[in-house]
Formats: sequence, structure tokens, C-alpha cells
Amino acid sequence: MKILIAGAGEVGTHLAKLLGQENHDITLMDSSKERLMAVRDNAELLTFIGNCTSLKDLTEAGVADSDLFIGVTPEESRNINACMLAASLGVKKTLARIDNYEYLLPKNVEFFEKLGIHSMIYPEMMAAREIVSALKTPWTRVWWELSNGSIILTAAKVRANAPIVNRYLRELPSVGKMFHIVVIKRRNHTLIPRGNDQILPDDIIYFTTLRKNLDEMPALMGKTSFETRNVMFMGGSRITMRTVQYLPSNINIKIIEQNRERAEKLVEIAPSNVTIFLGDARDTELLLSEGITEMDAFVALTGNSEANMLGCMMAKQYGVKKTVAEVENIDYIPMAERFDIGTVINKKLLAASKIYELLLKADASNIKCLTISNANVGEVVAKPNSKVTKKLIKNLNLPSDMTLGALIRNGEPMLIDGDTLIEPYDQVVVFFTNTSLKSIESFFN
Repeated sequence: MKILIAGAGEVGTHLAKLLGQENHDITLMDSSKERLMAVRDNAELLTFIGNCTSLKDLTEAGVADSDLFIGVTPEESRNINACMLAASLGVKKTLARIDNYEYLLPKNVEFFEKLGIHSMIYPEMMAAREIVSALKTPWTRVWWELSNGSIILTAAKVRANAPIVNRYLRELPSVGKMFHIVVIKRRNHTLIPRGNDQILPDDIIYFTTLRKNLDEMPALMGKTSFETRNVMFMGGSRITMRTVQYLPSNINIKIIEQNRERAEKLVEIAPSNVTIFLGDARDTELLLSEGITEMDAFVALTGNSEANMLGCMMAKQYGVKKTVAEVENIDYIPMAERFDIGTVINKKLLAASKIYELLLKADASNIKCLTISNANVGEVVAKPNSKVTKKLIKNLNLPSDMTLGALIRNGEPMLIDGDTLIEPYDQVVVFFTNTSLKSIESFFN
């Protein structure tokens, strides 16, 4: 696929590198020669110095021959205008990064499609929803509802006292029917497990389960669940305020913002259950005076990844059970995991999830990048006569970097094992690394 990406910022650069690994024909366009030079040394892609709202520059960059145009500059209006121009010049599909939730409302979809904007991503809104899910299920690190919530994908760190510790996957027949382990993250290593793999203390395991089994899951991980009632936010960013809007009004929220002008603005727009404080959330005296020891959760959402991680580490020291950190530097994510920062939010990886939806040629309705595990998960429909429907799962010879976690058949959710036979039109939950998109297509098409 030929893809033209406008914007060599963090999101555009990450996408270019990610998609380049899939052997797509990538051109990265930006008006800054310096930004493009930094990327060109580290990725196999073409670069083009130009203005994405210039018809001349878009034409010279090859937009007419492209399959997909992605507008991810920092400016929403620029991305929208660029997508409109790209569509008029002949690109097949467009995607724009936006900052306005109103554009995503169902009533506006047709309007934007007529303008040539086929898909839009709002990373800050996606991040806010991830945070809300993390606060509602604080014993987890990841929470994702599949198939209208009938199948749950989640992840948790296994404690030393967990009943499944030191057990091999093949030794879990009784509890194994309640959940299906699909990824094990052990330090910096990501493992798609098989029956002869063992669960060790401090492993982060990603698993699928049915909603009816959820109450049993925390104890199996050596954890206890609890209700989040008091939350402290470090930084009054746009993600913070979007998260506050999504949280129930009965949660007590404190926001510590370092910038006076921003803090004063937040006071004007914050709902009644939110209190704003001016200061640095890494100040121990301030944290103690504002009741850090009484908090159920601490959420760090400043623009500084290091500050966010440090803030969460301090909150942990004061007994806060659940911490969430925005870590935009991907290289820092393994470090955040080692420091036991529960949920990590990364807008670049959230944006990549949406891009995968467009790229996967199989009938995929939902693709997500797993931030901690370096893996992806998607819902894929099995086509009639496809390879995946011919044999039991254990006889399919699936690649080592791909596994199947659950399925929906005639509206009914099912966990699967090696003796399951996939049927045509089953909606299957597939886990794969960044190199397995082609494998998915070959098995399901």
C-alpha cells in the first residue's frame, strides 16, 4: 500500500516507522527539513519537504497515486484541509487527526465523507477513555471490551501469592476454562505463550475472559479489587479535562496544575466535584497537605513523561494503589513497567490502533496496539473456505507471533482452546505482533 503521511511530529514519525516495518511504500511530508532529516536516518521511507495544504506540493509528493493520506500535523484545521485537497487530487482514503469531539458524532460522518475525509482520530479522547477504564477496574493494567462487552481483554501483574504462579499453561484446565492467556510480558520480553510456558511472579499476563467470569479474576492474579472514589490528577491538560468529563460525578477529583493561567482557566470550567490547586505535584509537602494518602488513584498527565513517572512513583510510596502515567516517549515504557506504574497511556500507540483498522485487508472491525506488550489485538471475521476454518486450532500451525483468544459465534461469546474449530463468519479475537498482519490475511481471507 502506498501511504502519504503529512506531519513529521511524534505521531507522524511513529506511524511512518511502524508502517515502514510492514513493507508499505511510505512517504513522510513536512515543511521542516530538520524534522525530516532526523527521521530519514532511522526509517526506510521517503521524505518530502513541502506544505500539505499546497496543491502543488501534494501533487509532487505523489498523492494522486496513493492509497491512503494521513494528516497528523499539530493543527486540526490543517489536517482537515489537507485531507480535502488530497481527496480531490485522487487519493483513495484519508484520515485526519482532530481535536474536536463534535466532528466524530455519527450525525456528522456523512458530512465529512462528502468533503473527502473518510476517517478521523482524536488521540486525546481515546486516551481519556483508556484512563476511565483503568480507574473503573483498578486491578488491571489494560481493559478492552470486545464484541459489545461480552468478551473482555485485560492485563494484570501476577503477584507471588497468586494460585496460578509457577504453573504451566497446560496445567490450568480448571481455571483455564474461565480465561485464556494470550500474551505474557516478562521484563522486556513479549511472549505469545504455548502450553509448555510457565507463569512466573511479576509476569504481566494479557488474557481474554467472559464478563460472567470477571469477579473470579482478581483473586487468580493474587489481587483484590476496589472502588475508585478519590482521584488526584497531576496536570490540568486537555486529556485531564476530557477524562474528568467521562468520570462519574460522585468521584472526588483534585487537579494540581503548575501553570497559574491554566489553573485559573480550569477553575472556570471544572464541574463541582473537581478542586483545582496551583503547584507542582512532585512537591511532597503539597501532596501530603492535599491528602495524597487518602487517594485511591493518582493520574499523571503533564507533557513531561519523566515527571509523570516520578509523580506516580511518589504516589505509590504514599500508599496509592492505582497509578496512571502518560508516557509519550516510547523508549520509557519498559522503564515505567519496571517501576510498577500500573497503566501507561501513549497517544502515538492509540493513534496507531486506528491506522491498523484501515490497513488490515482482512475483515477486521477493531484493532488495538497493546502499549506494554509490543503486541496488537484485533477482531477478525473468518471468511468461508479460509484456511482458519479447515482444521482444529492446534493443527493450524499458527505462526509463533500469533494466537487466537476468543470468538463470537451467532452472537454467543466463547473462549477457545486447541480443540476449537473456527467456523465461517466467526468473529475471532486475534493477537499478533507488528510483523503478523500478512499472516492474519492469509489465514482469514
